[in-house]
Amino acid sequence: MNEKRQINMRTIQFKMERQGLVTEGQEVEITDHEADSGSCYIIEPAVAMSGCYKGRDRLKSTHGIVKEIQHNDRGYYVIVEFDE
Repeated sequence: MNEKRQINMRTIQFKMERQGLVTEGQEVEITDHEADSGSCYIIEPAVAMSGCYKGRDRLKSTHGIVKEIQHNDRGYYVIVEFDE
C-alpha cells in the first residue's frame, strides 16, 4: 500500500535590520521565544525576528528555506517557507 504524505507548506515573514545576513535558498534554523502576546520566532543567530503567533498558530518546524528577501522603506523582510 502506498501512503501519500500531504505536504503543508507555510510561510512566515521575518524583519531583518540589515541586508546580506541570509540569502535566498538558504536553509535557516528557527528558535521559538515565548512572549506575553504569544510566541515569536528568530532566525539564528539573531538575524531576523517574526511577529507574534498564538498557541494554535505556532510553528512545528525548526528549519526553513529562505524563499524571498524584500526591501522597502521600512527595512528588509525575509520570507521563509516551512514544511509543516
